[in-house]
Amino acid sequence: MRRVLFSLAIFLLLCLIGQGQSFDIVIHGGHVIDPKNNIDELMDVGIINGEISAVAKHIDTSEASQVVNATGLYVTPGLIDIHTHDFFGTEPEHYLSNGFYAVAPDGFTFRNGVTTVVDAGSAGWKTFATFKKNIIDHSLTRILVLLNIVGEGMRGGPYEQDPADMNGRLTAMVARANPEIVVGIKVAHFEGHGWTPVDQAVEGGKLANIPVMIDFGESRPPLSLEELFMQHLRPGDIFTHCFAQLRTRESVVDTASWQVKPFVWEARKKGICFDLGYGGISFAFSQAIPAIKQGFLPNSISTDLHTGSMNDAMKDMLNVMSKLMAIGMSLNSVILASTWNPAQEIKRPELGHLSVGARADVAILNLRRGKFGFFDYTGSKVEGDKKLEAEMTIQAGRIVYDLDGIASPIYAPFRPSMERSEHR
Repeated sequence: MRRVLFSLAIFLLLCLIGQGQSFDIVIHGGHVIDPKNNIDELMDVGIINGEISAVAKHIDTSEASQVVNATGLYVTPGLIDIHTHDFFGTEPEHYLSNGFYAVAPDGFTFRNGVTTVVDAGSAGWKTFATFKKNIIDHSLTRILVLLNIVGEGMRGGPYEQDPADMNGRLTAMVARANPEIVVGIKVAHFEGHGWTPVDQAVEGGKLANIPVMIDFGESRPPLSLEELFMQHLRPGDIFTHCFAQLRTRESVVDTASWQVKPFVWEARKKGICFDLGYGGISFAFSQAIPAIKQGFLPNSISTDLHTGSMNDAMKDMLNVMSKLMAIGMSLNSVILASTWNPAQEIKRPELGHLSVGARADVAILNLRRGKFGFFDYTGSKVEGDKKLEAEMTIQAGRIVYDLDGIASPIYAPFRPSMERSEHR
């Protein structure tokens, strides 16, 4: 009887071990960089049912439905771009709010290792429902939203200048009704010389317990950054376009001494987050290079993606990350600023890492060696010897982009449970 029970126990144990090795995807042989978990070494990653199920030195691939050969490549959490414009539409004179200048994200995210974007103020409390119905609900890319304090959103022109349409209470109501999507409030493009947009946004942020992102650069004369940071914003609020140098806004680096201004360091100590927000004309080497040399790195890297920026100096997320490496940031620091840091800024700690049990959003990146030119909107240029490119993107456990066919088999066996809604 003892022998029978012992044999049964061994059989059950072997069955459990076999089940533990039945992965949907195993990423084999890659160099994992996961800043949240302090991983920076060769590791395998196993995925089951859309979640990270193992990160280990060696994972048996014999029972995996797909095996990804990541030898010589970097495996990171899926990238998070927290400043984009995705409210694409066909309405004339609507700029980035249901207009022609925004982009449908799926065509530009996965080929860059980006699995999550945050639309930065394209829609306001009046237009959010249209944005959700037309774009968010039909996108594979996970789209989160910073609601514009202006009800009409980024419609452009006089629509963004009406203080009567800036309502923190109504913005907070829409945010609280959509907590799975709305992660903050956005202020942008205001040309007046007052604090109404900022103060209304902060009021809404307090009511909904979400951060505020400030695009601070249209007031004439420019409003004081020190007053913004120290008297209006809260710890955790986000200042985007942090390396801009324009006549219509104050810069973080003093253009006489080329030193980061003392109050900017104090703002960082206070807890203000500094986001890159590259954009069309919102990044200059004259600000970024001295700041980075002085150890002032952006908390988060983002693109300000729209049809203007992507076809000019910005290009895409990986180009921006590569550009920052060319002027002094390390590979690990740009990964941190593109994964775990932005996840914390938008209060989504379930994103931006490869912890066991986390949603399996993964970027597999190649670091190409060569001679590359990086320029800004002023025409200034630096050269770099390395550039990131996406070999594969996995979102919620499904391969959504494979540049060179590094998965075997290339297409997974059909699984009825792999529906669009599971990849949000």
